[in-house]
Amino acid sequence: SSLIRSISGSVTSHVLQIVSALEAVVLRSFGPNGGQVLFTKDTGEAIVTRSGTRILTALRLKHPLARMVVDCVWKHSRATGDGSKNFILLLASLLRMFQTALQTTTAWRLAYELREFGMMKLDEIICLGVLPYGFCAKLENDPLDTHYLCVKKLLTPFFQTRLGQTHCDMISHLTCEFLMRSRVANNHPSSGLHFVYTNFPALHTTVSGVPVTCSRLIEGQVIHSDFAVHFPQTDKQPVKAVVFTQHVQPKLLGEGDILTVGFEDQAFKKKSIVEFTAWSEKSLQLVFASLQSFGVSVLLSAVKQSAAFLALAAQAEMCVVECVSEDELSLFARLSRTAPVLDCCAIEAVNVATLTFCCPLTLGVQRYECVVVTQFYGNVTTYNWSFFHYDCVLCLLFIYLFMYLLKLNFLFSFHRYVHVAFPHSEQDVVVNLSSLVICGSGKEQTDQYASAFQDSIRMLLTTYEPRGTTTLSDERTCLLTDEKTESASSSAPDLQQHVLDSCCVVPAGGAFEILLSRALLQHGDKYPVSRLLSDALLSVSRHICTQTSGRFSPAQAKVLTQCDGFSSKAVMSGSSLESVSCKHILLQSVLWCATSLLRVDKILYTHVVLNTDSQKSAGDSWDDTG
Repeated sequence: SSLIRSISGSVTSHVLQIVSALEAVVLRSFGPNGGQVLFTKDTGEAIVTRSGTRILTALRLKHPLARMVVDCVWKHSRATGDGSKNFILLLASLLRMFQTALQTTTAWRLAYELREFGMMKLDEIICLGVLPYGFCAKLENDPLDTHYLCVKKLLTPFFQTRLGQTHCDMISHLTCEFLMRSRVANNHPSSGLHFVYTNFPALHTTVSGVPVTCSRLIEGQVIHSDFAVHFPQTDKQPVKAVVFTQHVQPKLLGEGDILTVGFEDQAFKKKSIVEFTAWSEKSLQLVFASLQSFGVSVLLSAVKQSAAFLALAAQAEMCVVECVSEDELSLFARLSRTAPVLDCCAIEAVNVATLTFCCPLTLGVQRYECVVVTQFYGNVTTYNWSFFHYDCVLCLLFIYLFMYLLKLNFLFSFHRYVHVAFPHSEQDVVVNLSSLVICGSGKEQTDQYASAFQDSIRMLLTTYEPRGTTTLSDERTCLLTDEKTESASSSAPDLQQHVLDSCCVVPAGGAFEILLSRALLQHGDKYPVSRLLSDALLSVSRHICTQTSGRFSPAQAKVLTQCDGFSSKAVMSGSSLESVSCKHILLQSVLWCATSLLRVDKILYTHVVLNTDSQKSAGDSWDDTG
């Protein structure tokens, strides 16, 4: 037994060294006052980021356990959008507590107790010790202003730790406005979050070379393709549009087809390529005749059409946008409540979308085509140009002047988007759809801002997503009724209904860690690992204190001084909030990862010839690793 404990302790010590090394990396950027981490690629490109997931995945890790930990962090961050740094800090603190516990027990026994505690007791303790001090912010019950305030307080600490405090308020306000305009009509409020998260690739546009303060919301959808054929829509009549997902003109030869010259069959003797081409052009003319009968003037295509198609479109004065992505066409079809054309010879009214206008839009040093969902504006050019902030114009003028002084042969390439508007009606899918334009000084920074926007929506979705009532098992109910305190027994039925309440929030800055640590000591007597977890949570709180020069954060001080009188009004009076659901998922993920690490008995190092066929692919998982 002592030999087994010695082996387990040595392996755990080795694991702790690995996790401690990862902790030292992410600790530099932890908290709202954390710094940036600089990475350099082999190509010489530099990456500056504060994202914990981005930092960990950029590391070149050779040790299999280190890759396993990073894989767990990546999965958790992908599921909740947040918590990668807290994951590493809590895991490292928990493993340090296990070092002392392994003197009296084995790693396998500790892993079993940890797994049992996470499955049987953790939800109950959170229910008893945290939820009574939180605020239940349900979207369907809150007025719009209260919901807006709560969402902004959730986004503020997220963007502070992810992007820094410089532009945190501006980005939080922009995200709130974006979500308010993207509410799904006549549906559960969280459906708007689902809609934005699912269609985010088609709802945002990145613009590099422009300050982040120029980020804006544009009414409608932005299609990231240029006009292949463009005619200004000068009249104020509604614009008709049709979506094609395949080639309209039949091809003479497809991929893999064989052209036989001198075919002897009498049935095909009179057939020729010239006759086929004439038939193809005539069928194409019939398609355009059908489009003109519906008054169509805008054609969106998922593929690149033939030269004859573009020529006939120009002759008919129809705008053509080619190579539109599948995500953008899917969103366009949903907003316009139409279907793409499947049979070009049978175009129906259900295939024709009504638009308010369709015009080019120029953003930064890129020109795209923007599809906008809004009312018609008489002066489209003025509306589009109003997107530009004055500092953007001054910045571009300065760059022009700078390049001229250096006498460099520099040419700006203005990419274009398409701006299309759908007329409002009572059957609108989205209340007031807007596209998010994200600006940044460089491509890497712009991509980080876009990733932060998407992860913030995932975090809000985890917070507000309805999961239904979670019922405790009979065994957990018995544990709950065995509590000695009368208050716990009396509140058990109500708290049992909110074990995993997805709408509960608490003040950000360590309040959750202190509340849960206190509850673990009060209600976790039957599980020795509860004290270890309590000490690990307090260790994370100490890291938060270091962000405030060794003093307690406002949230920590409020919990410590007013724990008995803590109320929902006290929660909402704070400047920032965090989700109990996200914290709960974080704890479960850390406990699962720690359990897997404790089950490692020995690490074997072998020297073999590398075989690419046997290498672990990027999509493989560590779920089955024991």
